Amino acid sequence: MTGPPTPAARPAEPDDPAVVAVERDATGRHLARELSPGAFLAPRPLLPCADRLRIALVGTRAGLLAGDDLRLHVSVGPGARLELVEASGLVAYDHRGGRSAWRARIDIAAGGRLDWDGKPFVIAHGAWVDRTMEVTLAPGARMLWRDTLVLGRSGERGGRVRARTRAVYDGRELLVEDLDLTDPEMRELPGVLGPNRIIGSVTALGARPSGPPHPYRTDLAGPGAQVRLLGTGAPAMEAERAELWDHWRNESVVEPR
Repeated sequence: MTGPPTPAARPAEPDDPAVVAVERDATGRHLARELSPGAFLAPRPLLPCADRLRIALVGTRAGLLAGDDLRLHVSVGPGARLELVEASGLVAYDHRGGRSAWRARIDIAAGGRLDWDGKPFVIAHGAWVDRTMEVTLAPGARMLWRDTLVLGRSGERGGRVRARTRAVYDGRELLVEDLDLTDPEMRELPGVLGPNRIIGSVTALGARPSGPPHPYRTDLAGPGAQVRLLGTGAPAMEAERAELWDHWRNESVVEPR
């Protein structure tokens, strides 16, 4: 005799966040405490590693379109290590006068670490996106984030995007940035972006990387650093950033004086 049927999972609502929560138990094993799909992303575990969990963020629907609100909540427990892998980039399509939002909230406990190697976020002609990244790090927590904004698909000028990032370490603001690229005329001025339409960065939070100096490196007002590059094409920039990413991820770190 069979038991009652298992209830089907509730479909994600349009404003449901994707949730990734990992922790480390008393034996040192890494465990996924919660992997909940949202309206736009579904977290999927990858092959296990001895020293971390690897979770893929898989898109479940096209977009962003006008009215979309993509939300992601990530939590890393004490001493745990998480690597987020994006299966593909994201395109914000022509919003036809509307707007969309992309919002991520990251919480990393003491001794935790997050490595997020993000894929390109393309802002197509006619799109208008508000992007927000909120990061809270406890003492000893670390995050490494590779991020790429692309203004327009091939042959396009690109839509509008405002990208806000706020990172707090041990209760103090470490990085507060408001990148307003909503006015194409203003952003294309010399000294702003000029002819460049690709903005790529590698950001370390919670630890200040050592290693050789980089001409576009900015040390933060605390344990952290950022390198940001501008370009008109991806290959050369990607090669430089990949080298920097590997170096910062694998090297030992020095704490700020």
